[in-house]
Amino acid sequence: MADKTFPRGELLDRLRLIRTDTVGPVAFEQLVGLYGSAGTALDALPGLARKGGARALRIPARAEAEREMAAIERAGARLLAKGMAEYPRPLAAIEAAPPLITVKGHLHLATRPTVAMVGARNASAAGQRLARDIAGDLGRAGFTIVSGLARGIDGVAHMAALSTGTIAVVAGGIDVVYPPEHADLQARIATEGLLVAEMPPGTQPQARHFPRRNRLISGLALGVVVVEAAMKSGSLITARFALEQGREVMAVPGSPLDPRARGANDLIRQGARLVESGDEVAAMLRPMIEAPLAEPGRGDWTPPPLHRPDEAEIDRNRARVVELLSPVPVAVDELIRQAELTPPVVFTILLELELAGRMQRHAGGRVSLI
Repeated sequence: MADKTFPRGELLDRLRLIRTDTVGPVAFEQLVGLYGSAGTALDALPGLARKGGARALRIPARAEAEREMAAIERAGARLLAKGMAEYPRPLAAIEAAPPLITVKGHLHLATRPTVAMVGARNASAAGQRLARDIAGDLGRAGFTIVSGLARGIDGVAHMAALSTGTIAVVAGGIDVVYPPEHADLQARIATEGLLVAEMPPGTQPQARHFPRRNRLISGLALGVVVVEAAMKSGSLITARFALEQGREVMAVPGSPLDPRARGANDLIRQGARLVESGDEVAAMLRPMIEAPLAEPGRGDWTPPPLHRPDEAEIDRNRARVVELLSPVPVAVDELIRQAELTPPVVFTILLELELAGRMQRHAGGRVSLI
């Protein structure tokens, strides 16, 4: 089925739905699938959250969604919903893909083979030189370079690929400059490349936003190249997301005497591909270009309603599912097996708990009780 444009009313309803505090990407998809539209899902939210144990659930008013849409338009940007033709296909293929993103610039850059480049903010001169050479070579070979607009390796990679195509995923709102010293670079990328944001306009970046941004960086790419990264750095978080998303992870080796190289060296020790040039990266990714990433659920903006279990059946088994949950993450498939219940029953109970703020989702289809 061909991609379709979302009616403005449905787009506003989807904006309200994803901006509801306890609605994450997985819950969003389940709600729209269960009720057929975001508007119908919004009507059902309070009752679902109440059954999950919530006292109240704040849902943004339509006027709030209208204000956010106006702010996006003032910034010269666009709101894209998953399912629209322009929504980047590699990003749509990841687990828990963002239902809505804000974009500004040249969207065609996200349709080309893309490589993520990340690394140390306090990168060495040698690291910056390598990042510049690799990004430049990949750009001339027809790849788009995606990164996070951070200091150090990110900024160098963006600059090297400005003339050939680069995408910057920002942690805050699309109209917020961060870091301040990259104001000119961010403005140039908005004009010559592509800016992508998941957070609402006006959002100042906070620590919790950066891992969310990192999953988009890897999700837009066929593979991630790490150039200098300390242990426990954000670059390693991006590499971990890449592994979970089935992307290639590559790293440039560095001196064992330099703490900035330990993260990249450790990735190689764990099985990441060792690369030293853009040609090596391109050769590594060519098989993935020939076999594009599959994207589930693309097509009409209105997914078919799913079967909702009988309320009495859910009521009978809610306590049983909650009892099996704990603060230790468990796979939903394992939960279904141990509960000896049908998937729709378990999915609905988990959805109620998530909307009530009592359950957290983790990578790999795992959940835990808060």
